[in-house]
Amino acid sequence: MAEIRWSTQASEDVEAIAEFIARDSEFYAKIFVTELFNTVERLETFPESGRMIPEFEVPNIREIILGNYRIIYRIEKERPEILTIHHSSQLFNKSLNGLRSTI
Repeated sequence: MAEIRWSTQASEDVEAIAEFIARDSEFYAKIFVTELFNTVERLETFPESGRMIPEFEVPNIREIILGNYRIIYRIEKERPEILTIHHSSQLFNKSLNGLRSTI
């Protein structure tokens, strides 16, 4: 099993999303965070289960879709690292400019 790493950006994204949802409902914020971690957990066993991101076309950069969110991750030496959590309504390229240097 591969241990999942979380980038600082991804951790901050989870916190910001949870705070945003909690403005309307703390209950649904907790549900979202639980679903997010449950979804990401599958990468421990199946790190390549997400699809390659069309905008990058790089085999080790992948995503998992969870509702309106794209969970962007990188696989290095069969070890997944969550890079960012991206809302699908946001412009994708602008949000990933900082990540391009890490890819």
